[in-house]
Amino acid sequence: MGTAVVSADEFQALEQKVLQTVELIKKEREARAHAEAERNAAQAELAAIREQMSAHKESASSATKELESLQREREQVRQRVEAMLAQMDELL
Repeated sequence: MGTAVVSADEFQALEQKVLQTVELIKKEREARAHAEAERNAAQAELAAIREQMSAHKESASSATKELESLQREREQVRQRVEAMLAQMDELL
C-alpha cells in the first residue's frame, strides 16, 4: 500500500472546499426551513380562508331559506287579506 503525500497547499485548498461545502449546506438548510415555515403559514392562511368561505356559504344558505320562508308567509297573509276583502264586499 502506498502512502499519498499531500502538500500543505493542497491540504489547505481541500480544507477550504470542505468549509465552503459546509457553509453551503448550512445555507441550504436555513433556506429549506424558511421555505417550510412560509409554506406552513400559507397553508394555515388557506385553511382559515376556506373556513371563512364555508361559514359565509352557510350564512347565505340560511338567509336564503329565511327569505323563502318570509315570502311564503307574505303570500299566505296576502291571500287571507284578499279573502277577508271578498267577504266584506259580499256583506256590503
